Amino acid sequence: MEVWLYIKNQKIIQKVINYIDSILKYTNDVDYAEFRNNSMMVEACVFNLSRIGELVNKLDKEYISKHHEVPWFKMRGLRNRIVHDYDGVNLNLIWEIIDMDIKILKEQLLKLIN
Repeated sequence: MEVWLYIKNQKIIQKVINYIDSILKYTNDVDYAEFRNNSMMVEACVFNLSRIGELVNKLDKEYISKHHEVPWFKMRGLRNRIVHDYDGVNLNLIWEIIDMDIKILKEQLLKLIN
């Protein structure tokens, strides 16, 4: 992989981690009921999740293939569901991602940049 492409991918991964950190900060010590009833928090988290999916689209295909343990396609798919679901997003699904999956994802991504 060319150096510039490696650097580009690393910058993208760091941006994704920054979005994850924002989500974790917004939802620290929050339960589902609080999350569901706080429209600003919901919108901020959904926005950040959609940005993560956007960034994944900018990663090099070879990089994605090399790191198949990371759920790249799920991140992209979630972005598409958020952006194209005009009836609203499934808050239960969003909360499950925030509560159970996002910390694991952060650990996977940190391994890629360290």
